[in-house]
Amino acid sequence: MADSGGRSGIRIRVLLVDDHQVVRRGLRTFLEVQDDIEVVGEASDGEEGVAQAEELRPDVILMDIKMPGTDGIEALRRLRELANPARVLIVTSFTEQRTVVPALRAGAAGYVYKDIDPDALAGAIRSVHAGHVLLQPEVAEALLSRDEQGPSAGRPGSLTDREREVLGLIADGRSNREIARALVLSEKTVKTHVSNILMKLDLSDRTQAALWAVRHGIAE
Repeated sequence: MADSGGRSGIRIRVLLVDDHQVVRRGLRTFLEVQDDIEVVGEASDGEEGVAQAEELRPDVILMDIKMPGTDGIEALRRLRELANPARVLIVTSFTEQRTVVPALRAGAAGYVYKDIDPDALAGAIRSVHAGHVLLQPEVAEALLSRDEQGPSAGRPGSLTDREREVLGLIADGRSNREIARALVLSEKTVKTHVSNILMKLDLSDRTQAALWAVRHGIAE
């Protein structure tokens, strides 16, 4: 029996979106032996994935980027337009690395490679479900390069000292609860700071905030 690594009583509902049936079958086979993870559905392209996400309301979506028809990035954009609360973890091949940054900007909570160790995949699912952002070194490097940056949404000087602290912890992958503990604040206060940060920097979500922090040197 696999070690779930999760908290007792918590079940993470996962949707698999990949055009290769063999990949979906492999993911399902492994995830179904995790005590705290439940595969609630599968989709073979982005359009079907969005429809399934709206119907099933999963907690986490494992999404391929390159799929026929509606690809993963377009599916991410549609999920954002629909305000779907699912956290999306991109599952990609190494050769698709150049498409990872656009995916993160479209709202993904992070990415893993298709050859990831199974236990590490389960850990990644638990991490994004807990509100963390998975930023790999390759993504940070790409964001710091001139051709990937694009215009800045806001200026660091518009943030208060406390907001900069919160933003740094967001980029470190901390959840609101963990930030509250680290700064000795209530979760409600942290949530307010996060909302203010997104508003001031004209960003859509925590993932974009984490990327912005890396790009502007607030996160190491």
